[in-house]
Amino acid sequence: MSATKALKAEAREKAGKGAARALRREGKIPAVIYGGKKAPVGIALDSRELTLLLHAGGFKTTVFEIDTGAGKERAIPRDYQRDPVKDTLLHIDFFRVSASSVVDVEVPVHFLNEEDCPGIKKRGGVLNVVLHSVHVKAGVDDIPTAIEVDLKGLDIGDIIHANTVKLPKGVTFAAEDLEGVTIATIAAPTVVQEEIAEEQAEAAAENRGETVETEEGAESEASEGETEAEAADAKQDEDKKSESRKSQDD
Repeated sequence: MSATKALKAEAREKAGKGAARALRREGKIPAVIYGGKKAPVGIALDSRELTLLLHAGGFKTTVFEIDTGAGKERAIPRDYQRDPVKDTLLHIDFFRVSASSVVDVEVPVHFLNEEDCPGIKKRGGVLNVVLHSVHVKAGVDDIPTAIEVDLKGLDIGDIIHANTVKLPKGVTFAAEDLEGVTIATIAAPTVVQEEIAEEQAEAAAENRGETVETEEGAESEASEGETEAEAADAKQDEDKKSESRKSQDD
């Protein structure tokens, strides 16, 4: 579970674009804390510290205890904006939470025990990841750092559905209907998949009474066609020579 982190902030007295630009020139990021049936509070945060927290990962699933100078606010990041050109932080929104709050967060999916997956280790299959992250609901003290999926014992063709994944205590998927929601599959190697596709195409054609040409078959037929054409040309030349001799005799 994610641990609560302390964050030092300053009260932001002025709002607006001009005030926000002035803060950024000072190496600070404007932010706001809202929700919890309280008035929004404008704050300013250290740009370098926030950048390091973002690069560390799990930023939007971390609960922060923010010291605003006027008191401490417990909040979770809800959104942040970056400069489209420089990619620098422009603004952050924090949502107030309490000990009883349940939040909807997006967490990454981690796959375990790949070395114990026969489909991958013994048969050369590959892990085809459909969902790299999932939305879950959890209490603020139960937010997981990741959802773990066990690959042990899985073979080629096995499908991992969301409703078969064991979640940590106090955590549920945000979506209610999980039937048919695929997180990952164990897929056959590319070469094997191509062979299977060819076999399926041949079988389907046979069922329709058709003939499926392989590359070798096509080359063989082309070679036979060329031989027949050469024979026809030779016969035509012989006929012309025969007619020429007959004309000379006459």
